[in-house]
Amino acid sequence: MNERRIVRTSDTTRKGKTDWERVRALTDEEIDKAIASDPDAAPIMTDEELARGHIVYPEPKRQISIRLDREVIDWFKRQGPGYRTRINAVLRAFMNLPR
Repeated sequence: MNERRIVRTSDTTRKGKTDWERVRALTDEEIDKAIASDPDAAPIMTDEELARGHIVYPEPKRQISIRLDREVIDWFKRQGPGYRTRINAVLRAFMNLPR
């Protein structure tokens, strides 16, 4: 790659779109209500649960040998790093489909 084409800039004048004054003005109740209505939010943990602080390790994966079509592997590899993890996620989603 030609290094002369790379341009690095630093824009310290750029502002985000977050209305921080509105965020700072939210009450705890309003924040809790917003979290409860967000389907993507993680469950709220109590102080007791946070104090326990135990670590949950994922179940280790088993190594196997499997034959897949070349086109399937190539497609997953084109999606970028982590293609094996994505293949596992697709298989898990299929496994969890209602029967």
